[in-house]
Amino acid sequence: MYPAVHAQKDPDKLAYVMAESGESVSYGQLNDRSNRAAQLLWSLGLRPGDHIAFCMENNAHFFELCWAAQRSGLYFTAISSRLTPPEVEYIVNDCDAKVFITSQQMTDLALALTDLCPAVEARYMVGEHAPGWASWQEEVAAQPAEPLAEELEGAQMLYSSGTTGRPKGVKHPLTGKPAGTAPALIALLTGMYKADEKSIYLSPAPLYHAAPLAFNMAFQRAGSTCIVMEHFDAIDALRLIEKYRITHSQWVPTMFVRMLKLPESDRARYDMSSLQVAIHAAAPCPIPVKQQMIDWWGPVIYEYYAGTEGNGFCMINSEEWMEHKGSVGRGLTAKLHILDDEGKEQPSGEIGNIYFESNVEYEYHKSPEKTAASRSKEGYTTLGDVGYLDGEGWLYLTDRKAHMIISGGVNIYPQEAENVLITHPKVHDVAVLGIPNEDFGEEVKAVVEPVDMANAGPELERELLDFCRQQLSHMKCPRSIDFEADLPRHPTGKLYKRLLKDRYWKGHTSRIV
Repeated sequence: MYPAVHAQKDPDKLAYVMAESGESVSYGQLNDRSNRAAQLLWSLGLRPGDHIAFCMENNAHFFELCWAAQRSGLYFTAISSRLTPPEVEYIVNDCDAKVFITSQQMTDLALALTDLCPAVEARYMVGEHAPGWASWQEEVAAQPAEPLAEELEGAQMLYSSGTTGRPKGVKHPLTGKPAGTAPALIALLTGMYKADEKSIYLSPAPLYHAAPLAFNMAFQRAGSTCIVMEHFDAIDALRLIEKYRITHSQWVPTMFVRMLKLPESDRARYDMSSLQVAIHAAAPCPIPVKQQMIDWWGPVIYEYYAGTEGNGFCMINSEEWMEHKGSVGRGLTAKLHILDDEGKEQPSGEIGNIYFESNVEYEYHKSPEKTAASRSKEGYTTLGDVGYLDGEGWLYLTDRKAHMIISGGVNIYPQEAENVLITHPKVHDVAVLGIPNEDFGEEVKAVVEPVDMANAGPELERELLDFCRQQLSHMKCPRSIDFEADLPRHPTGKLYKRLLKDRYWKGHTSRIV
């Protein structure tokens, strides 16, 4: 199951359409371009187990890169186009990428990185290419369209932030199986979600995120057509559902909120009757928001709880959710365990750390200590979330990973902003945490203990926000700053961040808005 099969059956069938530009790519074109790209990578000396990385916006070339690596036995890392040059530099170097591809839209980033990634042997740019970067289209077009002599399944290796502030790559071992061997996600897609060659999938999110990337490629394995939004817009999303008769889609709760806040006349204008499955994940959905979506779209809403690690998968459909409001599902692929901090199994209803019992292999690239920290003594693995199981085995999340903030479905680790702000000469101490936000679930807040409390105020707040944004992408930086004369720290140096969070979350029964 991969583009070559569908290219042989129906080469003119659309594999995907870019929603804003209207640019479309057929299965024949996707197969041809990914073959040529695979040949280019082979000509550069890349062999199974080697690594490529790319950083660009949603565009029509994105999937040819993914499939070129996927059918060549390579690891590929899609990097957020919202990161700063130092952040991208770290990931490119850490993953040992031999080839790096970006786009004309990312020219400033490309020029900043030209001489900063010594392991990169070839640099390409989609669109007009900048000095020091070769043209991706020209180089690919010069290659033969035949498939490699031996095509093997590759794997994505995506990065998520770590609690130390450094991103970590989630690495699964290569299977060594022939290209086209169906991954586990296909069974879910075709079994639970009933996807097939007639399905039309709407993808409204950035493709560098794990779920949009994996689901788009899975739908392409199934021979479906993907409609890819360059940027999410609530009205456009509804318009596209009607225009293309969308059957399947995937969202984060923030998108639901945006659509629900549209005027009733706009919501009623578009026909949603083609929807069969609307999947949401990445962040827990507020109960009132999900109830409104089910009332509007009908019982087509499916939620899942999982991670890039692939160590477990929980799912709940609309009917089940109506009976267990707030649950994120029951374990489908792995047994769930709730353990306390000492590793003791917790009874039903008791809150603890969520673990999966599965045989999925993965590691955090070059981080054996982080890999070990994600395992219990029995070998169970955790994403670091906290929750409980009810008597029927339904899982409920009650808190985030130790300090992680989820804002609009994006994982943000406050240590990165803390590490920046603490270096400012006017900052004595700082804590960054997530506070309630009706639209995004959480937003990033900094609480700063200034060197001189007399400086506290709007002027220092602006200065610190600008200072942070110069070094980190805006999504990782606080949206606002409060000032305290004395942050609550234990004599050992441990910050009692929970005391600060409790002030902002007063009145909430859980850390989920």
